[in-house]
Amino acid sequence: MFLIFLRSLLFNVLFYTVLVCLAIVALPTFALPPRAMLTVAQWWAKATLFLMRVVCNIKVEFRGVEKIPEGPLVIVAKHQSFWETFVLPGFFYRPIFILKRQLMQIPVFGQFLVKTGMIAIDRKAGVKALLDMTRRAREAVRGGGQLVIFPEGTRRAPGAPPDYKTGFAQIYSSCGVQCLPIALNSGLFWPRRTFMRYPGTLVVEFLDPLPPGLPKDEFLARVQAVIEDATGRIVEAGRKEQEQLIGSAPSYAPTDS
Repeated sequence: MFLIFLRSLLFNVLFYTVLVCLAIVALPTFALPPRAMLTVAQWWAKATLFLMRVVCNIKVEFRGVEKIPEGPLVIVAKHQSFWETFVLPGFFYRPIFILKRQLMQIPVFGQFLVKTGMIAIDRKAGVKALLDMTRRAREAVRGGGQLVIFPEGTRRAPGAPPDYKTGFAQIYSSCGVQCLPIALNSGLFWPRRTFMRYPGTLVVEFLDPLPPGLPKDEFLARVQAVIEDATGRIVEAGRKEQEQLIGSAPSYAPTDS
């Protein structure tokens, strides 16, 4: 475990060094179309994947990439780690995230979010926030964007009981496009509230798209069922691999949210 600590420390130093360097490189892109800024963000993601493999012995496997539809889309993804927030956009031409409003207030980073068209929501605004978010999401998707939603609203530790909100079903109904569910086990390797990075195979699985126009109750049930089933399967496989690599799988608070 001490070796994992040292590798994690080195990884984080390199990770943030690369981030600062690319943030400087990205400054001129504020005067360019949003695609230029997203390209720099993809360089960051690719550099991170390289560091994860070389420094931390974390392999990353993307399954079902061929299932990603072209054009406007609603993407509903499991959320266990900060990792997927900057890696998943690389699979989509015009990724647009729904995120909490406070992130827009972070210097430089907040301006990046505004420039790339991300949708901020004030969680304290209640129904008004949901209506505004739905309107902006519908406009973004009809403009050709791919909307990325984390239906539980925040990161959940591996094994935590699912806590799916209902607002994303309203967005899906309003947008009238296909929905792509995504399962993953990133929380085993890049957990919340620690700088530790654990070895193994991080898996992202793109699942079968759901057609537009499903009744809300059916849509909610199907999304949760397919994501949780696939997530449970790949989390269990990841735990077994970690037990072989380091003797025991790291423990995570099941109620972490």
